[in-house]
Amino acid sequence: MGLRKVPEGPLRDGFTTGTCATAAAKSGLMAIIHQKKITSVKVHLPVDKIVEIPIHQCVFTESTSNCSVIKDAGDDPDVTNGAEIGCVLELIQEKDIKFIAGEGVGTVTLKGLELAIGEPAINPVPRKMITNAIQKLLHDYDLECGVSVTVYVTNGRKIAKRTLNERVGIMNGISILGTSGIVKPYSSSSYIASIEQGIDVAVANKITELVINSGARSEKFLRDKFTHLPEYGFIHYGNWIGETLNKINRSPIKKVSIGIMLGKAVKLAGGIIDTHSCVSSWNKDFVVNLAQQVGYNDVNKIKDLNMAGRLIELFDFKQNSPFFQLLLAHCYKHTQTKIKQVDLEIYLIHKNGTRIKFIKK
Repeated sequence: MGLRKVPEGPLRDGFTTGTCATAAAKSGLMAIIHQKKITSVKVHLPVDKIVEIPIHQCVFTESTSNCSVIKDAGDDPDVTNGAEIGCVLELIQEKDIKFIAGEGVGTVTLKGLELAIGEPAINPVPRKMITNAIQKLLHDYDLECGVSVTVYVTNGRKIAKRTLNERVGIMNGISILGTSGIVKPYSSSSYIASIEQGIDVAVANKITELVINSGARSEKFLRDKFTHLPEYGFIHYGNWIGETLNKINRSPIKKVSIGIMLGKAVKLAGGIIDTHSCVSSWNKDFVVNLAQQVGYNDVNKIKDLNMAGRLIELFDFKQNSPFFQLLLAHCYKHTQTKIKQVDLEIYLIHKNGTRIKFIKK
């Protein structure tokens, strides 16, 4: 992936598709309740911040609404930047909140994702954000009903063609994503600039130990082990672990702990430093070789997997797992070549939060 010129001045955050959908859903229910057009709403983010989101479209009846938001990704040139993301709401008798994939929102067709087959590709955190916003309004206004939420993305099918959604079984549209609600400048030069700035801040504040993670989720699962570190002791490397290690190698940092999810770990173990899915894919032959080294010979099961993250279906995710320890040994080898003078620890993190620490022999 080519790097874009680093923007001058502070890097501007944006908001996720999940935040957009939440704002659209909240404004839709408010329009039904108050029977007036809503121009902006406040959304409570998972990172415990509140942002005000402008509403692009708002039409309603006594029991239905259609509201939308234009996504602003900040300094991140994400494929969904500028997309119209909306929700069609309908009050229903069942006291439940039902999610439906509207036009441009994908549907899950393969197992191995966080959602069941047949479900709209609206990830768990956005679902919770939307559910919380709707339930609060239903409670505040004593509404004895449920809500049907149809999330749509204008031109979503076309946008999805610029992603690898279909390769992982998300068909006919994009995913509604976001774990923090905020889009950090995660695009090549902008992301790398934020990484380098973060390390500079840590060094300037006399930090000699860092915990680096691919993102907010893996950081969350490691924070309990590093309560002695301030917030600026945690760095998100995103898909650019190589750039992060290069920066650390030029700094006085003495200890680094890496948290890494399985998909990126498989790529790193194979020597791939740029782990972005658009740039690299996992090497199944390499994984087969690792499996055979620990006595696993049903290679067709590995080759049939559509995602590296599904290796947990074949190998027990345990601290003493020969396969995962061998995988981490390769991660350690490729990482240490970048930061030879640094005390290094690596933690492989399961999507449920459990972790395996690499044991050096």
